[in-house]
Amino acid sequence: MSYSIAHIAGVVHAKLVAANADAPVQHLLTDSRKVVFPAASLFFALHSTLRDGHSFIPELYERGVRNFCVCTYFDTAAFPAANFLLVPDPLTALQELAAYHRQQFHYPVIGITGSNGKTIVKEWLYQLLSPDFTIIRSPRSYNSQTGVPLSVWNMSERYNLAIFEAGISLPGEMEKLQTIIQPTLGVFTTIGDAHSEGFESIHQKALEKA
Repeated sequence: MSYSIAHIAGVVHAKLVAANADAPVQHLLTDSRKVVFPAASLFFALHSTLRDGHSFIPELYERGVRNFCVCTYFDTAAFPAANFLLVPDPLTALQELAAYHRQQFHYPVIGITGSNGKTIVKEWLYQLLSPDFTIIRSPRSYNSQTGVPLSVWNMSERYNLAIFEAGISLPGEMEKLQTIIQPTLGVFTTIGDAHSEGFESIHQKALEKA
């Protein structure tokens, strides 16, 4: 499934600077090392404490990527053949796009959360249910603020069940993941000490996960 860059601009409320507003997007990138289909990919220039995704845009442009989601301050003039979505926060745009994509499908979605055991429970459920369903599931442990939208983006009509993990380390994060996953069934593995440093108590963490 693909969307034009102009359509995506409307979904994420971006200012579009486009060489080709009809360019189709099928793949989402947050890691410059994982380019496989450059012409049909959209790169989100995310910030972290270690790096700024905007610094990888020249390299990606040279490798054929033509669609970028960047912060509003980014100077696009050096990349005349590219399409740019200018937004206040590329991570929020990534999450909004994934939430929109999720809304296009109406088969059951299982959301799994807990302090430990999310991935193994996901794999157990996949093994148990795969004889009866065609399942899309989170790759590896993609359960973070970036991993969840990348997982949900893989939903398509070829599947009839989805299983996604959701992990948090701070208050307020699960609300964002819930909007993306929109689970029809929730599974708790356990509530323990993992990632407790971001919460005032186990009780608060349990409420956030719920």
